[in-house]
Amino acid sequence: MKLEDISVTVVGLGVIGGSFAEGLKKMGVSKVYGIDNDKSTLIKAKKNNIIDEGYESGEIPLAKSDLVIISLYPELLETFILENNNYFKKNSFITDVTGIKVKVLTEAAPKLRKDVDFILGHPMAGREKRGIDFADIGVFKNANYIIIKNEKNKEENLKILEEIINKLEFKNINYLSAKEHDEIISFTSQLTHAIAVSLVNSDDDKYDTNKFIGDSYRDLTRIAKINEDLWAELFLGNKENLLDKIEKFENKLDIIKEALKNNDIQTLKNEFIESTNRREKIL
Repeated sequence: MKLEDISVTVVGLGVIGGSFAEGLKKMGVSKVYGIDNDKSTLIKAKKNNIIDEGYESGEIPLAKSDLVIISLYPELLETFILENNNYFKKNSFITDVTGIKVKVLTEAAPKLRKDVDFILGHPMAGREKRGIDFADIGVFKNANYIIIKNEKNKEENLKILEEIINKLEFKNINYLSAKEHDEIISFTSQLTHAIAVSLVNSDDDKYDTNKFIGDSYRDLTRIAKINEDLWAELFLGNKENLLDKIEKFENKLDIIKEALKNNDIQTLKNEFIESTNRREKIL
């Protein structure tokens, strides 16, 4: 099946969902439908040519869609599947964008109809802002994309999804198991957010901090402006992995702490040299 022949529904027209819809329209798929519980979002998305039609429920668009992209929080994703299972087009396929995968694979995916192919995915992209107003396909440019390996997925559906991902200008497509995904994401995404939040919240407000920050503080705390509903769910949904990464981070911070207490300049230098070498390997 060619891209210009498929109809797609995007569920949840926030930053990621809205950006997907915008990109799909620009690459020329047959139809792009949007589902959102906010009517004003649907009106805005259609007015801005992000979608062809908008719906507050799934019955009509899902029955016409070859592909459904679900851009919802993990708990809402499972609820959406349960409430709309009878509406999905026969032999269609769906994908998601959630930041945790074991929970989705073990709790949500088994509830899906057997004829509907579920390809779990995770675009490693986002913004600190929320809503359709901040949707922009540029958020995907040069980002990484993770697809969860599943031998049950149909090859033709994987090829369609990969083509969409490439046309959205993601840099890499990586295949991982759900377990591998949650382990690495706990480090590269969730731990980094935990550090940023903790750093900002550790400010004792003795000074007007904003008058004294430089690029280091600004860069490190950019992601501290956080969606509390989403990230609380992501943290708790992957807590064992995240707790392990927090403990390892604390151990490395303790090395610096002890070196300071002991005036141990060589240990400090060694830590700085190691971090420099590691960072230079990151593109």
